[in-house]
Amino acid sequence: MENKRLFHKNFTLVVIGQIISLFGNGIIRFALPLHLLNQTGSATLFGIVTALSFLPMILLTPIGGIIADRMNKRNIMVTLDFLTAGLMAVFFLLLGKVDLVALLIATLMLLYGIQGAYQPAVQASMPLLHGKENLLAANAIINQVNSLAGLLAPILGGILFGLWGLTPIILVGGGCFLISAVMEIFITIPHTKEKDKQGIFKIVRQDFSESFSFMRKDKPVILKSIGIICAFNLFLSAMLLVSMPVLITQTLGMSDQLYGYSQGALAAGGVFGGIFVSAFGKKLNIKKLYILLLTTAVLLLPMAVSLWLGLSPFVSYLVISTSCFLLMSVATMVTVQMLTFIQGETPTQLIGKVVACVMALAMCAQPLGQAMYGYLFDAFKDIPYIVIFGAAFLSGAIALLSKKVFQNIN
Repeated sequence: MENKRLFHKNFTLVVIGQIISLFGNGIIRFALPLHLLNQTGSATLFGIVTALSFLPMILLTPIGGIIADRMNKRNIMVTLDFLTAGLMAVFFLLLGKVDLVALLIATLMLLYGIQGAYQPAVQASMPLLHGKENLLAANAIINQVNSLAGLLAPILGGILFGLWGLTPIILVGGGCFLISAVMEIFITIPHTKEKDKQGIFKIVRQDFSESFSFMRKDKPVILKSIGIICAFNLFLSAMLLVSMPVLITQTLGMSDQLYGYSQGALAAGGVFGGIFVSAFGKKLNIKKLYILLLTTAVLLLPMAVSLWLGLSPFVSYLVISTSCFLLMSVATMVTVQMLTFIQGETPTQLIGKVVACVMALAMCAQPLGQAMYGYLFDAFKDIPYIVIFGAAFLSGAIALLSKKVFQNIN
């Protein structure tokens, strides 16, 4: 285990590979749903399609964790990046030859599914590359990489999409996956091969059962925390995913490029939050996590108020973008603290499957929320602030109810 220096060779290659791969993934996942919304103008269809796209990620995340615990994590990352590059090549060849909506749905489902299998390998590799003294900083950096890619991808994706449409985005994205896969070949991650002759479905059932049993019997606080995050994903995260493109491009009538900038602001908040955790992480206390959750709910209010008061479209756009920046900063602090807590409480041999199980359970309500908010933003098309006020109220109530859970953590 290389744990004395934060940026040794293998961790540096993981970080660079993540930047390139996530940038490619980001510009594609930015452009495809936006193209669907522009073509149909239906928030309901947008919500349903994004919800369906999210399902493979939830289903494959636990399998990704099981694979991450049993296979070389480097090989997983390399294989999945090559597969995604191939997916982009197939999409490019089929573009204009088959039904566009069906092609977009299939591609998004595969992209999210691959991402669901990919991320557990990255997260599970961190404790193998770093000791406990650097683990929090390493996790914060990986989160910053996610946010940095999210910052650059929508900005450049918005420009490319606005000027030339889908084609350059598919080409750039495919190139990113190919470059990342080649780079990751040179990473060395410690791995002990397990001798297991059981079938994959039996392994999935046993490992998921083992992970759930560990959380239920040994660390019930993890399950309670998952329930809280699951509720937040249902009422807050899903609302943001659906509302931003709908409000900015449909309600306010802003351009695709400006929507890209707002997504960049969201990601910039993630970068800022990650930097804050890296610098001041030791001063953060998980017992106070409910305060950060309550803060994210409160930050929805300026968005709702700007629409309620009927401010000019550009002023409302600025308010929404600023609120999203601040909200994502706080949300990143929550994510890093939760992930580090779970990693620290879990035996090394269970980390991959437990993290994957946590991610899947935490995300399971989000597709329902996306479909629900797609319908609500169509139903309240003339008064969308009602939906945002409702999301803020429900999220705030959940944050207050979570106080007892987090304060009882030792």
